[in-house]
Amino acid sequence: MSRYGCQSMAAPMTRVLMRRPGESLRRADPAEWHYNDYFDAEKAIAQYDAFAELVAASGTEILWLEDAGDGLSDAMFTRDASLITRAGAVLLRMGKPLRAGEPELHGRTYEAAGIPVLGRLTGDARVEGGDTLWLDEHTLVVGLGFRSNREGVRQLNALLNPHGIEVLGFDLPVWGGEAACLHLMSVISPLAEDVYLVHSRLIPAALWSLMKERGITLIEAPEAEFHDSLGLNLNVMPLSPGDCLMIDGFPGTRTVMERHGIRVRTFAGDALCMACEGGPTCLTNPILREA
Repeated sequence: MSRYGCQSMAAPMTRVLMRRPGESLRRADPAEWHYNDYFDAEKAIAQYDAFAELVAASGTEILWLEDAGDGLSDAMFTRDASLITRAGAVLLRMGKPLRAGEPELHGRTYEAAGIPVLGRLTGDARVEGGDTLWLDEHTLVVGLGFRSNREGVRQLNALLNPHGIEVLGFDLPVWGGEAACLHLMSVISPLAEDVYLVHSRLIPAALWSLMKERGITLIEAPEAEFHDSLGLNLNVMPLSPGDCLMIDGFPGTRTVMERHGIRVRTFAGDALCMACEGGPTCLTNPILREA
């Protein structure tokens, strides 16, 4: 039985790659890493532990990356550096230069775990996992902004087309500028295969039309909470269809999801997620999701 393969956003997650923050986060310069005034390393580590307990309690097996003081403080956001498919892992290339060492870290971990590396992006290609979204098992969407580019999409197509996967790129807006991190999944969070939480003002029109054509129900998150959370109210991670984790403090977003039958569990994430620009989706890289 295969122990890897993830071409879904919401099927039950049974195995996931995570990295517990430690010395690298404690030593991080907030100005260098673009962390904001919410940042508190010890508090962030405690909040991460509480989040990891929720993931483990769901029955998901966690494949751990270790923080051995390598200085890669953003590496706790394991979503971004690699992409898992049924054919194997693809090592991505990071748009944030400080994160350039993360894909090879993932590669070594996958090889040790017996997960084949299908390929890697090279040269000028850039794709971060937070810009990727499985629209269905044969269609991968990539947001093109300051972290991912068209050459990245071209190389992903070269790697994935032979395995029945088409990669589509959609342009993202400037929003907060080059230093900020507007990933595609900053404005779209699948909660189930056909139910997405969205901030429609920042979604590419062509992608919006494609999602509507696919019959996806689009739930609009409260505008005020999107701004108050620095976009993190949209970062909601399904453990299974309709069973999700999000950071605490945004009751309007939680309520609108619950009205659509979504189970929502929360954890404190101000010092971890809002400070470091990444929520529960960013903190997890699903290795195996099974229908």
